[in-house]
Amino acid sequence: MNLQQKSLAANRVLTNAQLLQTAKSIANLQRPSGMIPWFENGHCDPWNHVETAMALDVMGLHENAYRAYQWLQSTQRPDGAWSNYYNFDGSIKDFKLDSNVCAYVGTGLWHHWLCTRDTGELQEFWPMLEKAMNWVLQMRLGNGTILWAREENEKPWDYALLTGCSSIRHALISAANVADTLKKPRPEWYEAAAKIDKAIRETPQVFEPKERWAMDWYYPVLSGSLTSSAAKARLEEQFETFVMNDNGVRCVRDEPWITASETAECSMAFAAIDDIDTAQFLLNTTLHHRKHDGSYLTGLVYPDKVVFPADETSAYTGAAIILAADSLYLISSAARIFRYDDPIDI
Repeated sequence: MNLQQKSLAANRVLTNAQLLQTAKSIANLQRPSGMIPWFENGHCDPWNHVETAMALDVMGLHENAYRAYQWLQSTQRPDGAWSNYYNFDGSIKDFKLDSNVCAYVGTGLWHHWLCTRDTGELQEFWPMLEKAMNWVLQMRLGNGTILWAREENEKPWDYALLTGCSSIRHALISAANVADTLKKPRPEWYEAAAKIDKAIRETPQVFEPKERWAMDWYYPVLSGSLTSSAAKARLEEQFETFVMNDNGVRCVRDEPWITASETAECSMAFAAIDDIDTAQFLLNTTLHHRKHDGSYLTGLVYPDKVVFPADETSAYTGAAIILAADSLYLISSAARIFRYDDPIDI
């Protein structure tokens, strides 16, 4: 064990048993259909549904994760997209079609294969993945960015989001890795990701301004669009703006609203550039949100630690904690899916 590993072990505050408890709190929410709502009797969106499936895979609950992807397969529209929100009973709550929401299955299925090495399941879900990525790329502009969304039967909105495109570029690369694994190469998916990278690095003004939100700060690093010195400079530049003492990450820079999911994702961004000390510090702050059953409060408003939304714990928040812990502690064989300091061993 080297000095960095010893330091990490000394500062670790979440055990595998605690993380498994969190995973089980997510699994307990899963519906017979495979859908994972945000909370009991709550709604579901496909992006956070994939995030929870990934967390279940990290902690070895592969059957639950498989059922989650089966639900996506059963609800996919003929054109390859998914609706934005689904009610607890599985009916559609919001018919809007969001490019990032639809793309994230690429990251999820690559992560699922890294955890299980089950090529049969990967083959089973390939038609779903191919249709989803093709739909996403239909939303692409000439500059390589991906339009955010459209209403079900209308033209796409006329702008792209930095956070959304950052996540999509990671999903495109992950989906291309799936294609390579199945010997069905899709080099155009790598090329599409590279064009998004070029826009993020060279012409960030093409994205709709959302600087108020923490995700626009760290997502280009979390997703791998920015690496090395550029990534470090970006994270350093607004650290004091978004990180509120030892409480965690503000979801917006001008309010004392701390969300555990954004804090965990930001931890992953620092792990991505191998700043393990900061990543560990941020993950530790999420303990303010942990409940006795392993679930996590969505948000706290400081200085009084008012729970907001009131009394809400959310499956996606627990999932983000698990994925951040995996990036740090290398729990699963997919632990480096958001790490760029060393190649993934496949």
